[in-house]
Amino acid sequence: MAITYQTDGVKMPAIKKREITQWIKEVAATYQKKIGTIGYLFCSDEKILEVNRQYLKHDFYTDIITFDYDEGNIISGDIFISLDTVKSNSEQYHTDYNEELHRVIIHGILHLSGINDKGPGERAIMEKAENSALKMRHEASE
Repeated sequence: MAITYQTDGVKMPAIKKREITQWIKEVAATYQKKIGTIGYLFCSDEKILEVNRQYLKHDFYTDIITFDYDEGNIISGDIFISLDTVKSNSEQYHTDYNEELHRVIIHGILHLSGINDKGPGERAIMEKAENSALKMRHEASE
């Protein structure tokens, strides 16, 4: 079991990796999931666009791309996060950058836990799950 945090062309965001790792485990456990190997890669818009084009055949920027390697109740995957898009989203939605970053970090875990956000009504379910996970993080840090 391992969660790694790496960067490609950007500075590592100021996150508390040990706390984030513990939070991720707790959130996954609420979905009866265990952590396998999860690799976070924080990158630029250009890198995420390259990944989106190469692997998903999508020609647009996004805040997160999650590659799912789950086996049973053990979640594993690679999660690419564009810090550029996280920043522009925090400005567009008038949210704190760190709050938006944590929302995106857990968004990938929620996908790996089986929550989708593309179909009818799924976005609302994902937002509720994100808000619940963020509340867990806030309660743990108080």
